[in-house]
Amino acid sequence: MTGAAQMLTVRVPLAVRKQRGGRKLMIAPAATTNRGTSSSDTTLVKALARAFRWRRMMEAGRFATINELAAAEKINSSYVSRVLRLTLLAPDIVEAILDGRQPEGMTLPGLMEPFPVEWERQRSHTVAKQ
Repeated sequence: MTGAAQMLTVRVPLAVRKQRGGRKLMIAPAATTNRGTSSSDTTLVKALARAFRWRRMMEAGRFATINELAAAEKINSSYVSRVLRLTLLAPDIVEAILDGRQPEGMTLPGLMEPFPVEWERQRSHTVAKQ
Protein backbone atom coordinates (compact mmCIF):
# COMPACT_ATOMS: atom_id res chain seq x y z
CA MET A 1 0.00 0.00 0.00
CA THR A 2 1.09 3.46 -0.73
CA GLY A 3 0.56 6.43 1.55
CA ALA A 4 -2.54 7.46 -0.37
CA ALA A 5 -5.89 7.10 1.42
CA GLN A 6 -7.80 4.02 0.41
CA MET A 7 -11.60 3.95 0.22
CA LEU A 8 -13.64 0.87 0.76
CA THR A 9 -17.28 0.76 -0.32
CA VAL A 10 -19.53 -1.83 1.24
CA ARG A 11 -22.99 -2.42 -0.23
CA VAL A 12 -25.59 -4.12 1.91
CA PRO A 13 -28.85 -5.03 0.23
CA LEU A 14 -31.53 -3.61 2.49
CA ALA A 15 -35.20 -3.00 1.86
CA VAL A 16 -36.82 -0.38 4.08
CA ARG A 17 -40.57 -0.60 4.20
CA LYS A 18 -42.86 1.83 5.89
CA GLN A 19 -45.07 0.03 8.41
CA ARG A 20 -48.74 0.61 7.95
CA GLY A 21 -50.80 1.32 11.02
CA GLY A 22 -53.72 -0.78 12.05
CA ARG A 23 -54.41 -3.97 13.84
CA LYS A 24 -52.66 -7.25 13.42
CA LEU A 25 -54.48 -10.54 13.50
CA MET A 26 -53.00 -12.95 16.00
CA ILE A 27 -53.89 -16.57 15.41
CA ALA A 28 -53.76 -18.63 18.59
CA PRO A 29 -52.93 -22.33 18.65
CA ALA A 30 -55.99 -24.54 18.28
CA ALA A 31 -55.87 -25.65 21.93
CA THR A 32 -56.55 -22.15 23.24
CA THR A 33 -59.22 -21.05 20.77
CA ASN A 34 -61.99 -23.22 22.26
CA ARG A 35 -62.10 -21.74 25.72
CA GLY A 36 -65.84 -21.34 25.81
CA THR A 37 -67.10 -19.07 28.57
CA SER A 38 -63.78 -18.79 30.39
CA SER A 39 -62.22 -16.24 28.05
CA SER A 40 -60.18 -13.31 29.36
CA ASP A 41 -62.07 -10.72 31.32
CA THR A 42 -60.66 -7.53 29.76
CA THR A 43 -61.80 -5.47 32.74
CA LEU A 44 -59.80 -7.66 35.11
CA VAL A 45 -56.77 -7.74 32.80
CA LYS A 46 -56.77 -3.94 32.45
CA ALA A 47 -57.11 -3.50 36.21
CA LEU A 48 -54.16 -5.85 36.81
CA ALA A 49 -52.05 -4.00 34.26
CA ARG A 50 -52.94 -0.67 35.83
CA ALA A 51 -52.18 -1.98 39.34
CA PHE A 52 -48.74 -3.29 38.42
CA ARG A 53 -47.96 -0.11 36.47
CA TRP A 54 -48.88 2.04 39.47
CA ARG A 55 -46.82 -0.16 41.79
CA ARG A 56 -43.76 0.24 39.52
CA MET A 57 -44.27 4.01 39.49
CA MET A 58 -44.39 4.13 43.28
CA GLU A 59 -41.42 1.79 43.70
CA ALA A 60 -39.39 3.91 41.28
CA GLY A 61 -40.07 6.93 43.49
CA ARG A 62 -42.10 8.79 40.89
CA PHE A 63 -44.85 9.22 43.48
CA ALA A 64 -44.32 9.14 47.23
CA THR A 65 -47.91 8.51 48.26
CA ILE A 66 -51.11 7.03 46.90
CA ASN A 67 -52.67 10.49 47.13
CA GLU A 68 -49.99 11.92 44.79
CA LEU A 69 -50.52 9.06 42.35
CA ALA A 70 -54.30 9.49 42.45
CA ALA A 71 -53.98 13.24 41.85
CA ALA A 72 -51.68 12.64 38.86
CA GLU A 73 -54.10 10.04 37.41
CA LYS A 74 -57.08 12.29 38.25
CA ILE A 75 -58.93 9.54 40.10
CA ASN A 76 -60.02 8.84 43.66
CA SER A 77 -57.26 7.69 46.04
CA SER A 78 -59.60 5.04 47.49
CA TYR A 79 -59.93 3.47 44.03
CA VAL A 80 -56.14 3.55 43.57
CA SER A 81 -55.70 1.79 46.92
CA ARG A 82 -58.18 -0.94 46.04
CA VAL A 83 -56.68 -1.51 42.58
CA LEU A 84 -53.13 -1.55 43.99
CA ARG A 85 -54.24 -4.38 46.28
CA LEU A 86 -54.48 -6.59 43.15
CA THR A 87 -50.66 -6.71 43.10
CA LEU A 88 -50.90 -8.86 46.23
CA LEU A 89 -52.72 -11.67 44.43
CA ALA A 90 -50.96 -15.02 44.20
CA PRO A 91 -48.94 -15.36 40.98
CA ASP A 92 -50.99 -18.35 39.81
CA ILE A 93 -54.23 -16.39 40.25
CA VAL A 94 -52.79 -13.48 38.23
CA GLU A 95 -51.67 -15.91 35.53
CA ALA A 96 -55.11 -17.54 35.45
CA ILE A 97 -56.75 -14.13 34.98
CA LEU A 98 -54.36 -13.20 32.18
CA ASP A 99 -54.93 -16.57 30.47
CA GLY A 100 -58.70 -16.35 30.88
CA ARG A 101 -58.79 -19.34 33.23
CA GLN A 102 -60.10 -17.47 36.28
CA PRO A 103 -63.06 -18.97 38.13
CA GLU A 104 -66.39 -17.95 36.62
CA GLY A 105 -67.43 -15.83 39.61
CA MET A 106 -64.15 -13.89 39.78
CA THR A 107 -64.88 -10.30 38.76
CA LEU A 108 -63.26 -6.95 39.38
CA PRO A 109 -65.93 -5.78 41.85
CA GLY A 110 -65.40 -9.01 43.79
CA LEU A 111 -61.62 -8.52 43.86
CA MET A 112 -62.03 -4.90 44.97
CA GLU A 113 -63.44 -6.27 48.23
CA PRO A 114 -60.88 -7.19 50.92
CA PHE A 115 -59.24 -10.57 50.37
CA PRO A 116 -56.63 -12.54 52.35
CA VAL A 117 -53.00 -11.52 51.82
CA GLU A 118 -51.68 -15.09 52.22
CA TRP A 119 -51.61 -16.84 48.84
CA GLU A 120 -52.89 -20.17 50.17
CA ARG A 121 -55.87 -18.47 51.81
CA GLN A 122 -56.50 -16.52 48.59
CA ARG A 123 -56.73 -19.76 46.64
CA SER A 124 -59.26 -21.26 49.05
CA HIS A 125 -61.11 -17.92 49.21
CA THR A 126 -61.54 -17.76 45.42
CA VAL A 127 -62.66 -21.40 45.29
CA ALA A 128 -65.14 -20.84 48.13
CA LYS A 129 -66.70 -17.83 46.34
CA GLN A 130 -67.67 -19.92 43.30
